[in-house]
Amino acid sequence: MKFLILIYGNPEGRELWNQLSEEQRRESMAGYTELESALSATGELLANESLDDPALTKQVLVRDGKAITTDGPFAEIKEQLAGFYLVECDTVERATEIVTRIPEAAFSIVEIRPVRDLSFLR
Repeated sequence: MKFLILIYGNPEGRELWNQLSEEQRRESMAGYTELESALSATGELLANESLDDPALTKQVLVRDGKAITTDGPFAEIKEQLAGFYLVECDTVERATEIVTRIPEAAFSIVEIRPVRDLSFLR
């Protein structure tokens, strides 16, 4: 079963990140590197990415066959999507175990969303 693990951050956390030195950022990312290596070794990791500043977002609406774009951010919310892991594992309990290894989970919100199985369409 596939699960999308969504990691949320907030503007204050992003500002603190921006104030870290390059060395501090490297040290902070070590937990993510270890998790990526472990999930790759077990074959559970399908994809993962860290997302850039929400202010760089573009919203795209398609109306009458034409794309209309707007610069972001869009929502007046406290938490913003910061990154994700797409994993394939047997149970939501295993996906939850993976979340406990995400360094940012200790001070942010992380969601687990099952990926809908649409293989019947193929």
